[in-house]
Amino acid sequence: MENSRLDASTLEHFRTVLEAQRAELLEQTAHHETSLAEVRVARDGESDDEHDPEGPTIASEWSRLTGLQEAGARELTVIDKALARVENGSFGICTSCGNPIARARLDARPAAELCIDCARRAEERH
Repeated sequence: MENSRLDASTLEHFRTVLEAQRAELLEQTAHHETSLAEVRVARDGESDDEHDPEGPTIASEWSRLTGLQEAGARELTVIDKALARVENGSFGICTSCGNPIARARLDARPAAELCIDCARRAEERH
């Protein structure tokens, strides 16, 4: 924790926030998995959804749900990395320049690993 300028109570606050985000994400993932199972059953049935003007097709629903699953998996990785930084004492320190990440940025994006300046530079490169 010698590199971190965040005190123990602040680190604990962010640990709690990140763990809550992680739990919510796992709950959403479970819901999406249940929905995917339902779509799988419909896909394997004799349903002719391509001509149903009332709702999305099985293919589009499958695509939407798998996209949500993939995004959730990426976000879970980001949160797990942030929790690891809390554990090893590097949370709140920019992984690029080594400077502290502003508290306001951490409040807005608790899993942030870059300070705002490095995040802007990274965005400009993409």
